Amino acid sequence: MRTVAIIQGRMGSTRLPGKVMKKLCGKSVLEHVIHRVQACHLLDDIVVATTNSPTDDVIVAEAERCAAKWFRGSEEDVLNRYYLAAKQFHAEVVVRVTSDCPLFDPELLAKMVLFFRSKNSPDNQLDYLSNTLKRTFPLGLDAEVFKFSALEYAHFHSNNQYEREHVTPYIYEHSDIFSLHSYEGNEDLTSHRWTLDTEDDFKLINEIYSELYRENELFLTKRIIALLGAKPELKKINAHIKQKTLGE
Repeated sequence: MRTVAIIQGRMGSTRLPGKVMKKLCGKSVLEHVIHRVQACHLLDDIVVATTNSPTDDVIVAEAERCAAKWFRGSEEDVLNRYYLAAKQFHAEVVVRVTSDCPLFDPELLAKMVLFFRSKNSPDNQLDYLSNTLKRTFPLGLDAEVFKFSALEYAHFHSNNQYEREHVTPYIYEHSDIFSLHSYEGNEDLTSHRWTLDTEDDFKLINEIYSELYRENELFLTKRIIALLGAKPELKKINAHIKQKTLGE
């Protein structure tokens, strides 16, 4: 099944504008995310899906520089943007990643893609797999794997604004229509916040990169957990930040 990762990103973030082009060890957040997704060798294509706004020209240029494909579409209707991007690049399976997760774990993604494939056979069909249905992983390692057919159905049946803005709610809120599965870890790591949404999030992630980043070498979840165990004061940097909910 042709598997395409679509990384959504734009410059107009409400809480931290321009966050995906902020620098971590001399490279943009977007570049780090692209390289981490590229490290999962089970993908047939990687596409950065951004908007038609001229302010997002820089995102297209960065995607090209990082050897990723790109697609431009609606700024508000992200579901439509995803659907058209997936259709243009002939996806049978879509992997959804956001561009504000510079600590994304490609090994975790590979396990999820393999699990999704193992659950799709003539006798067993899975439409949607996510590690966010029941959270066990740190916020910032979020990934969803789903069939293009499910995305297409959601595109033509979603009417609520939050469904259009957040891409997949119509799918995971309709277990009567789609086959869903929650991908969970062996321990609860949900106290960790590794997504980039505020300046304090950036301060934490920048500290982690300063400690662990080496050129041409990926540091993954176990090393980050070990660092935060050795330096627990780092985790306090963004411990007060509350994640936005659907519709906010």
